[in-house]
Amino acid sequence: GLSGGVDSAVSAALLKKEGYDVVAVFMRCWQEDGNPYCTALEDEQMARRVASFLDIPFYSWNFIDRYKEKVVTYLLDGYRAGLTPNPDMMCNREIKFGLFFEKAMALGADYVATGHYARVSPKEILMEGKDKEKDQSYFLSFVPQEAFRKTLFPIGEYTKPQVRALAKKMGLPNAERKDSQGICFIGKMDITEFLKAHIKGKPGNIVDMAGNVLGKHGGVYWYTVGQRHGLEMAGGPYYVVRQNIPLNTLVVTKDEKDLLQKRAVIQNINWISGIEERVEATARIRYRGPKVKAVLQKQKEGPYSLEFAEPQRAVTPGQFAVLYKGEQVICAGIIAL
Repeated sequence: GLSGGVDSAVSAALLKKEGYDVVAVFMRCWQEDGNPYCTALEDEQMARRVASFLDIPFYSWNFIDRYKEKVVTYLLDGYRAGLTPNPDMMCNREIKFGLFFEKAMALGADYVATGHYARVSPKEILMEGKDKEKDQSYFLSFVPQEAFRKTLFPIGEYTKPQVRALAKKMGLPNAERKDSQGICFIGKMDITEFLKAHIKGKPGNIVDMAGNVLGKHGGVYWYTVGQRHGLEMAGGPYYVVRQNIPLNTLVVTKDEKDLLQKRAVIQNINWISGIEERVEATARIRYRGPKVKAVLQKQKEGPYSLEFAEPQRAVTPGQFAVLYKGEQVICAGIIAL
């Protein structure tokens, strides 16, 4: 999967050096004419240049319709329901290791490879990348485990500085290109900007936890638990505790302790290393968030509960909890409440 970025370019170069018969594929998932944040055309052009430099075949596969269906619809429907979805998680599951993976296998590929900072153990279990600052195992944790049997992560054993140095040493045309930011495949557009462009806001009240009206908001869907910026109220800072969708109100607090939570309900669990009734592990409830000791326990009736050793700030419905044992990913599930 050649994205136009330096990580996938170095991955392709390393695989070719190791003797693999490498074929480059650019996934075309989003194109928005007139949107200055959309870099899809520029990305594809760079991917072509890299493939030409490496002298490997290049293909561009159009996943635009399926991306809208599987990722954008999921994102917007989630926000409309008062959740905070993670499009990168769903993009990896449905597109990179869904459509791309399945089409590559159908065409006779032995493996797919991407420029993710992650590793696969000899037992075909997903593991953290060597570079803990860039590790992307969190974003890959909702991918079915079967995919990792046929996946290579060539830069998983490297750090980002090492990858940059390799790109320069190899003379890759994108060696100096900046890393992409923002929403998976969409680009640098801020998530709030994206939501405002696709979900019409309905003005409503901002209230404290006792229901007292403190101010006004432009659209309850545009906020998430723990958010401080964008409230534009005097006397703060205020923090979002939750969105009340039926009443179209935004509940806020000035006391960050109101954001602490010791327990969460976890649904739709994707098991990487086998289903378990009870797991003692470390949990991460957001990308770049710290790992904390936690116990995942199957309830007699219903979903799993996740109990944290210490209360966690802004446990956000719609986001993902990922469990680890050491560097090994155990499972990932969606936070329900």
